[in-house]
Amino acid sequence: MKKLLYILFLILLISHVGLAQYRVILDADIDSDVDDAEALAMVHTLADQKKINFLGIIVTSDDPYAAECTSAINQYYGRPRLPIGVLKNQPNLKNHSRYTRQVAAEYPHQLKSYEKAEDATALYRKLLSKSPDASVVIITIGHLTNLQNLLKSGGDKYSLLSGKELINKKVAKWLCMGGQFPAGKEANFYRPDPGSTVYCLQNWKQPVIFAGWEVGEKIKTGGEYLKSKLTPASPVYRAYELYNNFKGRSSWDQVAVFLLTAEADKYFETVREGYCQVNADGSNQWLPGNASNQAYVQFKPDVNYEEIGRLMDDMAIK
Repeated sequence: MKKLLYILFLILLISHVGLAQYRVILDADIDSDVDDAEALAMVHTLADQKKINFLGIIVTSDDPYAAECTSAINQYYGRPRLPIGVLKNQPNLKNHSRYTRQVAAEYPHQLKSYEKAEDATALYRKLLSKSPDASVVIITIGHLTNLQNLLKSGGDKYSLLSGKELINKKVAKWLCMGGQFPAGKEANFYRPDPGSTVYCLQNWKQPVIFAGWEVGEKIKTGGEYLKSKLTPASPVYRAYELYNNFKGRSSWDQVAVFLLTAEADKYFETVREGYCQVNADGSNQWLPGNASNQAYVQFKPDVNYEEIGRLMDDMAIK
C-alpha cells in the first residue's frame, strides 16, 4: 500500500512539474555583442534539464548572418530544427558583428540564409497559438521591433485573435533585458528603434520584469573559466574568441535568462511599486507608486557577482 501511494505521489509530482514548465521564446539581437551567444546557450541548457520547453527564436537584427549564427548554436546544442524568425524586408542589411559571419561559415547549421528564415511576426503568432493558455515566457535581449510587430498584428491563419489578444491569452510573463534603473538610457531601449520600446510598454498588459543595464554590468562572464570549459568545437567558444579572445564581458542578456532559474531568487529581488516610463528618445525612469504589472530586478545585499557569473558560464557548457 505504501509503495502504491509513493508511486501515485511521483506520478502527481511529475504531472505537476510538466504543467508548470514554461514554454520559452527568445527574442535576441545576436550581432553587436557576444552576451547573446551565451544567453542562447543558457536557454538550451534549461531545455536539456527539462526545466523549460524551448519553442523558438526571434532574431531582431539587421546583420544578415545573425540567423545563421543562431542556427549553428542551435545545432551544436542538439536542436538543429528549432524554428527561427527574422525581421523581414529590412532595407539595409549589413554584417557588423565580430563573430556572426565567421560562426555561420565555420559551423554546420540547418538554416542556409536570412531569406530562408521564417517571418518573425508569423512565427511568434504560430508558436503562441499552439501553446496552452498562460504558458509562454517571452525573453527579449535586444530591441523590441518584432515584439511591437506582434502586438500590432491582426488575426491570421494561426489565430483569429489580434496580437494583443493572443499575448494576453497565451503569455505568462515577459522577461526584458532593457533600460537602466531607476533611470538612464540603455541601448536596447533606444537603439535603433526607441518607438518600439514606447509602444510595447504602453500596450503590454501581462507581467513584465526588467533586467536593467546596471545589473548585468557588474557580472562578468566569458573569461578564462569559460575558455577552459568549452571546446573549440563549440560555436559559443568561437564567438567569444572572435569578440575579445575571452577577456571577459558584462552579462546583460544572461541575467534575463537567469531569472528563469530557481537560483535567481538567491541573488535578485524585484521592485514592483511603480512603473517604467520611456521617453521618445528611449531613455527611461522608474516612477514610484502603486504596484503594477511591471517590475525590475536589483541585487540582494552582499551578493557575490563572481559566483553568479560562474553559474551563468556553467549553463553554457555542453
